[in-house]
Amino acid sequence: MSQSLQLDTLWYTRCPVPTGLGIAIQKGWLKEAFHVQKTEIKSLRESNDQAVRESHFDHTLQNSVRHGGNIPAIWARSVGRETRVIGLSWADEVQLILTLPDSGIKTAKDLKGKKFGLPKWEKVKIDFARAQAIRGLENALKLEGLEVSDVELIDYVVDGSYSDSPAIQAAGTQLFGGSRRAGGRNAELVGLLRGEVDAIFLKGAHAVEQAYQFGLHTVIDTGSHPDPLIRANNGTPRTLTVDQNLIENHFDSTVGLLNQVIRAEEWAWTHPDETRRFLAHETNSSEYWITQAYGNDAHLRLKTDLSDISIRALQDFTDFLWRWKFIPNQVNVLEWIDIRPFEAVEKHKSVA
Repeated sequence: MSQSLQLDTLWYTRCPVPTGLGIAIQKGWLKEAFHVQKTEIKSLRESNDQAVRESHFDHTLQNSVRHGGNIPAIWARSVGRETRVIGLSWADEVQLILTLPDSGIKTAKDLKGKKFGLPKWEKVKIDFARAQAIRGLENALKLEGLEVSDVELIDYVVDGSYSDSPAIQAAGTQLFGGSRRAGGRNAELVGLLRGEVDAIFLKGAHAVEQAYQFGLHTVIDTGSHPDPLIRANNGTPRTLTVDQNLIENHFDSTVGLLNQVIRAEEWAWTHPDETRRFLAHETNSSEYWITQAYGNDAHLRLKTDLSDISIRALQDFTDFLWRWKFIPNQVNVLEWIDIRPFEAVEKHKSVA
């Protein structure tokens, strides 16, 4: 490990989902902690440079941290980006296969021979919206002894890229919502409502809100299945990743960053109401839908560690991405993880 050098700027980014990093940013703890060492904290979302904003998805920016859906992080590692996982967080969320109430599709077994709507982003490096939908579909069908080939896949092409939106510098708007469509429309949802397809996949707070709003039938929620490998998807577990330069040349800063994430999560465990408000802000949703999507104990589900089940689930999901050709090269999760920052945080806590 190299000596820790002065870090001028730490770039951060997170997805619009529950993360400890998001809470640490909202509470100002990350900025306060790094102000002491004269490090400037910047959001990728604030940059006028699209290549900088795109680093949320391809992890090219030096001295950056990313906490969110694991598919872009896995893809970046697969193409050779020098990144390391320093933590994994697992906050179970609803993962819904949805149909119209009069479709006659009551269980996943009834999906055989039906049309399934999928997003298809043609101008992106990694189509994580499509990947997570296929994962949800495959796992739902697997439980009934079926395969994805047993349904007809209908593509809904999405133009543009995730980082096309201009820089946003207003306070509290520094999140990436890459799965959102132009004008807020979800093409496969529209297709379902028009009767063009029989079923679709949606997840998270907006999924339960839209299912309620349009009176949709939930065929299955793979996000509540007892088997963690069935629940494993883009958001389970979420990856906390940094670039190699940060961890090797600014190790103390990496440890300090991880410490603030864990601090925010531990604060959340004893502040359920405030945490729900924070998570509603993070997901651009309401506290009610946060509870519906992540449970009454959403505040207790915020925990970043390197547990065996999280590692195993991430490897299983990575193998899925390779099998479906979403990533060009296989990824060995154990080799990707750097346990040193987590060990340093734990050691400091034990002597405090």
